[in-house]
Amino acid sequence: MPANETVTKETLPASISPKQIASWMHFAGFLLFMAGTAALGFHAQRSATAGAATGQLASHGSAIYVYLVAGLMDWALLYYCWAGVHHHGGNLATLSGGRWMSWNALAVDVAIAVPFWVLWEAVAYAVHRMLGSSNAKSVGDLLPRSLVEVLIWIALSITAGVCEELAFRGYLQRQFHAMSGNIAVAVMAQALVFGVAHAYQGWKAVIVISALGALYGALVAWRRNVRASVLAHAWGDIWEGWLKFVIWR
Repeated sequence: MPANETVTKETLPASISPKQIASWMHFAGFLLFMAGTAALGFHAQRSATAGAATGQLASHGSAIYVYLVAGLMDWALLYYCWAGVHHHGGNLATLSGGRWMSWNALAVDVAIAVPFWVLWEAVAYAVHRMLGSSNAKSVGDLLPRSLVEVLIWIALSITAGVCEELAFRGYLQRQFHAMSGNIAVAVMAQALVFGVAHAYQGWKAVIVISALGALYGALVAWRRNVRASVLAHAWGDIWEGWLKFVIWR
């Protein structure tokens, strides 16, 4: 995430509404892309309900294929955001808020990401408990089992942490902020889009993921960059998809 600290402070102001970082046409294209993603997710749910006896969206044999497709989609989404911002005169730092300039800066973000992840886990657990079990088809059968799958999963988790934070919190939240003039509205709006984009996991998961997206958005609004949220997001995916099962089995 190349940038300097001057760019960091100028690109993500906390107290005033920022200017749009890409055209409104590009912004509309992002929302259309997310609507298409949600539609595909609902279609996958219906198909799984109608034809899958295992109660899963896919068999484990397709796990690596799904990982690779998901990773490519994340990078494609990030490229789309970068292209729109670049055309508008910005760069990757416009999305990220700047890179780490020292080991001390990295240590600060790690120190923030760790308790944030604990809070993230607590909120996810509380919302899951409040909503109850879901009848949606699970993606549990796609979680990694072999060493190769674990390594690809870790790479996919890092990809999701980088690409999704830059896209949803670095791009979408700032565009909503520019549109609404209210950071709270921007945080909630991007969180809702973030949740709906995961509709393939069912409507209850949409609520959970929207709540978590709001936490990420609040963190980015506070820090004025995505660095700590990237760390927390990547680690959360590694934990939820693999490491906690290794520790707790």
